[in-house]
Amino acid sequence: MINITLKDGSVKQYSEEASVISIAKDISEGLARNVISANFNNKVVEVNSMINEDGKLEFYTWDNDEGKNAFWHSSSHVMAQSIKELFPGVKLTIGPAINSGFYYDVDLGSHKISESDFDKIESRMLEICREKHDFNLRPVSKKEAIKFYKEEDNDYKLELINDLKDGEITFCDHSNFTDLCKGGHIPNTSIIKAVKILNISGAFWRADQNNKQLTRIYGISFPKQKLLKEYLSNIEQAKLRDHRKIGKYLKLFSFSSKVGLGLPLWLPKGVELRDRLEGFLKKAQKKAGYQMVITPHIGNKELYVTSGHYEKYGDDSFQPIKTPKENEEFYLKPMNCPHHCEIYNANKFSYKDLPVRYAEFGTVYRYEQSGELHGLTRVRGFTQDDAHIFCTEDQLDSEFKNVIDLTLHVFKSLGLDDYSAQISIRDPKNMDKYIGDVKAWAKSEKAIIKAVKDKGLKYKIEEGEAAFYGPKLDFMVKDALGREWQLGTIQVDYNLPDRFNLTYIDKNNDSKRPVMIHRAPFGSLERFIAILLENTAGNLPLWLTPNQFIILPISEKHEKYCENVLNLLENDEIRGLIDNRSETIGRKIRDAELEKIPFMLIIGEQESNQNLISLRSHGGEDYGKMKVEDFVKIIKDKTKI
Repeated sequence: MINITLKDGSVKQYSEEASVISIAKDISEGLARNVISANFNNKVVEVNSMINEDGKLEFYTWDNDEGKNAFWHSSSHVMAQSIKELFPGVKLTIGPAINSGFYYDVDLGSHKISESDFDKIESRMLEICREKHDFNLRPVSKKEAIKFYKEEDNDYKLELINDLKDGEITFCDHSNFTDLCKGGHIPNTSIIKAVKILNISGAFWRADQNNKQLTRIYGISFPKQKLLKEYLSNIEQAKLRDHRKIGKYLKLFSFSSKVGLGLPLWLPKGVELRDRLEGFLKKAQKKAGYQMVITPHIGNKELYVTSGHYEKYGDDSFQPIKTPKENEEFYLKPMNCPHHCEIYNANKFSYKDLPVRYAEFGTVYRYEQSGELHGLTRVRGFTQDDAHIFCTEDQLDSEFKNVIDLTLHVFKSLGLDDYSAQISIRDPKNMDKYIGDVKAWAKSEKAIIKAVKDKGLKYKIEEGEAAFYGPKLDFMVKDALGREWQLGTIQVDYNLPDRFNLTYIDKNNDSKRPVMIHRAPFGSLERFIAILLENTAGNLPLWLTPNQFIILPISEKHEKYCENVLNLLENDEIRGLIDNRSETIGRKIRDAELEKIPFMLIIGEQESNQNLISLRSHGGEDYGKMKVEDFVKIIKDKTKI
C-alpha cells in the first residue's frame, strides 16, 4: 500500500500509483477544480505527476503563494511562446515567476519591442490559453538537451545546460513550444483567463555587466478578469500613494544629486515625524529595560573583519577611508551590532546583570547599486531602530517573546493589523553563506520556532533567508493595497558573542558566552516612514501628523481671537497653525485638505463673539460649533496609543 499523508495529518491509502489530481478528486471535486500545483515530500510537483511511494502531499490553489508561483511561471512560458512566434529569431534565456507576476529575459537580435507591441503579445497569449494546452514536464538527457538548443542556436540555454548534471535536466512542453525548465506548472493553459504586459527594461545576462544586455519583459496573469481589473486599479492607487510624491508635497524629505544618490535629506517636518516615532519607541524601550547607546558612523576595518561583515558584505560597502597612518582603514558603518558587542566588552558582567539590553537609533551605510535605489525604501544611508540583548540561554525564550510583544505593540499603534511571521533559516545546500557552529544554528532555529508557536503567530518557514550569523523572525505586513512588506526583524545569534569573545560569570564563577538577540521593530526609519505614508496615503495617525489642526479665520478682524485659540491649544501641546492669508475661506479649506491636515477650525463673527470654534475634519465631516476645551478632548481621545 502507498500511504499519502495530507496537510491535516489524515492519510490516504492506494494499492497502486496515483496522480496528484486523482488524489485531489478523492478528497473533493471542489479541490480538484481549484488545485493548480502541489508539493510532495518537500518538492514541487505537477498536478498530473504520479505518486508511487509513501510521503506528504500538499495541494496549492491560487490562494497559496506557491500556487501563484506555479501560475505565473506557467504564464511566462506562454509569453515566451508568443514572443517567439511574433518576433522570429529571438533567443529566450530565463523566465521566472516573481513576487507579483513574471518576466522573461530575451535577446531580441535585430527586433525591438515597445509598448505599442504589448497588445499583440497579450492577444496571442490569450489565444494560446483558450486552446487549453497541457503543460508536460519530461526528463531529457544532457546530450539531447544540448542537441535541441544547438539546433535552435541558443547559446544562453546551452550555458545553463552546461551547469547542470545529466539526470537533472527537464523540458516542459505545451502546444508546439518547448522550454528548459525545472518544473512547477499549472495543469493547462486554459486556467489563465487574463494577462497584462506591464513594462520592459534592460537586464544583463546573468546579472553580469560584462555580459550582453537583454530585454526583460514583465507581465502578470490571473485566473479571473476581475482580479486583473483589481490589480490595475491598485497600481493606479499605488501611484497616488507613492511616498516620494507625498513626502515632497508634505515637505518631509528630499534628495540632492550633489549630496549623493540614495542619501535622503530630512526637512523640518520630516524631522518632527522621525522624532515622534523615535520618542514613541524610546518610551516603550525604557519601560522594557533598554539602555540607549550611541556609536560612531565609522569603524576600523578590523572590527568588521572580526564580525564577519567585511567578508560577507565587503563588496556592498563604500570604499575604505584611508588615514595618514600606514595600512589603517576605516569603513562607514554597515551594521550597529559589532559596535554594541564592543560596548558590552567594555564592562564585566555576572549572570545577575543579565539580560543587558542596548538600543540605538544608529545610521548605517551600504553601497546599493544605483538602479536599485528607490525613494526611502532603498537608500544608501538609513537609520535602524537597532537593539541588542545579551542574555543567558535560560533567558532566551522570555527575552525573544518580549521582543515579539514590543514589535506587535508598534504595529498596533500604527494601524498595521494584517501581518504574518516568517522564520528565516539556513539554506542546507549552501552552508558557505553562513558563519558559526552547526549546533548553535540548530539551537537558534529551535528557539525561534518555539517562541513563535507559543505566541500563536501565523507563520511560515523560509530556507536560505537567514542572516549570515543567525536565523531570524521577520514580520510580513500587508498595507492598504494588499502589498506585502517586510517590517520588523528579530534574530538569535550565538556566533558574534563567540567572535568577539563576549563573556559573563555564571553562578559557579565560570566564564560563559551570552546569547545575542538582534531586533529592529521599525527595521529602518526611512523604509518604515515610506511604507507608513503609502499605507495611509499621507493621512498619518493623529499623534504623528506634523500639524494636527489649522485655524481658518474668515476675515482679518478675527485674527486676534484665532491667536488666543492657538495659544490655548499649544498650551495643551496640540500642534497647529493659523492660515492668515487673504484668501477666501473656500480656498483655505481646499488647501488644508490637500495638505492632509486632520482638523480645520473655522472662525468667523459668531465664533469670535461666543468664544467657540466651528470644527471640520479632513474629508469633510462637520462637527459643528464647540468650545475649545471640547476640541482638546477630541484630540486627546484620538491620540491615545
